[in-house]
Amino acid sequence: MLHRVVQVIPKKDFNVYIYFSDGKVKLYNVSSLLNKGVFKKISNINVFINFCTVLNNTLAWDLSGQFDPYKCIDLDPEVLYQEGIEVKDPLGKVA
Repeated sequence: MLHRVVQVIPKKDFNVYIYFSDGKVKLYNVSSLLNKGVFKKISNINVFINFCTVLNNTLAWDLSGQFDPYKCIDLDPEVLYQEGIEVKDPLGKVA
């Protein structure tokens, strides 16, 4: 099964709540990536939060502001699903 991200909520500690199409919510910490390659571009917390979105059915950062799926920084949804910590929905939604 391929996992699709449908919503993301970035937090000020470089964590992101990630909502998947199967109803699961995972918490993923991006901080370990922030000193590597292209991820340095999102190491400023304001950029991290303000450009965080869903593109390519996964967690992404739309740095161009054009919602261009080819010009974003994104993470493999399967990695997010496997490595993210399953949590209750912080918004209190019922799946």
